[in-house]
Amino acid sequence: MPTLDLRAPARRFKPSVPHLPHLRDAAIGTWRGRMINEHSSARVFEGLAAQFAAAGCAEELVAEVRAFADEERRHGVLCGAVVEALGGEALAEIPEGDPYPAHEDAESALEAALRNMLSICCLSETVAVSLIGAERIEMPAGDLRDLLTKIYADEVGHSRFGWRTLGLLAPKLDEATKERLGDYLEVAFAHLEEHELAHLPESSQPPPEGVELGLCSGPDARTLFFDTVEQVIVPGLENHGIPARRAWSRRTQAAAA
Repeated sequence: MPTLDLRAPARRFKPSVPHLPHLRDAAIGTWRGRMINEHSSARVFEGLAAQFAAAGCAEELVAEVRAFADEERRHGVLCGAVVEALGGEALAEIPEGDPYPAHEDAESALEAALRNMLSICCLSETVAVSLIGAERIEMPAGDLRDLLTKIYADEVGHSRFGWRTLGLLAPKLDEATKERLGDYLEVAFAHLEEHELAHLPESSQPPPEGVELGLCSGPDARTLFFDTVEQVIVPGLENHGIPARRAWSRRTQAAAA
């Protein structure tokens, strides 16, 4: 299994963190998990940039997505910096990860890219904005909140890119393409739910001071996740003519298939 070693760059950005020894191990585990997830997201944006390039999209759009990959790597370093500040090491074994989905069954290269853009930007990054935003509001002012704010600002940009690009392209899509995107979203929603709930265990109930280290209540975060999907993401996609409400209702069938 490959090893992710961000110790050297992370140590240059170590924030001052509250001294809460009874929460140290939980906080190290949380921020190391974030380090892995953020760093791994760079590969996803690199794949999306390559897809947009293959679809003949403007170089400015492709360059913007490539820049997102660089931001995700920086996020990995920043999360590793918190691990180091807590007394851990920004070092972890990481799984190989699933191959980047090429969606060869799509009708066009653009449709294949749009599937991944919806999944990455309009779904995953929109949820990230919601969860990180709530965490940031609860966290007291200080180095750790400043670090989290940098990550939050970038995630907002990633999500807005998806919705902005969808707004530009959706009027040019025929109804059949929108229907196929809706069909794909059944799988995307199922994957999103599985991934997010795995990282938001119901058993996670840190004490009130846990917010100082970015530890959140699992049940509360799960509620926020479902609210974000049902009140923000689904209506947003429906506004662009994509049958997201149908897809969300059928996600359990897609997961079982």
